[in-house]
Amino acid sequence: MKIGLTGTMSVGKTTLVNALKELEQFKDYQTATERSKYLSNLGIPLNTDSTLPGQFVFMAERASELLQENIITDRKVYDVCAFTFSAKSIEFSQKEIFVKASIPLTKMYDIIFYVSPEGVELEDNGVRTTDPDYRMKIDMVIQAMLNEYPPNRLIKISGTTEERIQQIKEALSL
Repeated sequence: MKIGLTGTMSVGKTTLVNALKELEQFKDYQTATERSKYLSNLGIPLNTDSTLPGQFVFMAERASELLQENIITDRKVYDVCAFTFSAKSIEFSQKEIFVKASIPLTKMYDIIFYVSPEGVELEDNGVRTTDPDYRMKIDMVIQAMLNEYPPNRLIKISGTTEERIQQIKEALSL
């Protein structure tokens, strides 16, 4: 099963993936978590400075994750498309082409969990932006994309990490 957690930055997706991989139910799953610091160190611009080549690198990572049999990932095609649409340096026509080419990959996820930013403080990890307006913009774009290009199965989750784990287990009937 291919499980994706989507949502804006600093909502606890990586924390949740790391917690899930410790559970017996997910022992046979590969996990993929944020690599922003690594990619930033390679010189790939992030956040509002994203470039088209940089977004292709991010999308290549998402596509490679989808080649796995059982995976839980905290970065999805929806996220990359949202950051692409929000990038200042990418022309709108290029954004449209990028998203149109990428969206078919969303059907490869068996289930997408949307992680709400509601009640979650914006944290500084030293790489991502801490601009609350940009955070909300990304969230709005992700939600719009989920509506326009619905995944096979979408579950909205919120609350503490423990509450979110329980919601995931219930959705997967574990």
